[in-house]
Amino acid sequence: MSQSELDIEFEAAVKRVNDHQHPFPADFLLRLYAYYKKATNDYGRPSSKKQIINAFKTNALFQVKDITEDEAKRQYIDLVNRYFLYGK
Repeated sequence: MSQSELDIEFEAAVKRVNDHQHPFPADFLLRLYAYYKKATNDYGRPSSKKQIINAFKTNALFQVKDITEDEAKRQYIDLVNRYFLYGK
C-alpha cells in the first residue's frame, strides 16, 4: 500500500468512527486514541478533567510508543474494520 493510499484509508477510518452514532466500548476507544495520537504525531498531554481517564490514556500511549506512525495508521484501520465487521 502506498503512502497516499494509507493516508486515504486512515482518514476514511477516522471519519467512520466520527460519524458513528452509538457509544463505543471504553477499551476500544483507548486503543483508537493511542493509535490516532501516534499516527498523527500528536503527543500532547491527555486533557480529561478526570485524572483516572488521563492515566488510562497515558498508559495506552505508552503501549504504542515503539511503533511507527504508519504502523499506527494500519493498526487504527484494522481496529476500525474489525469493530464494524464483528462488533468488537
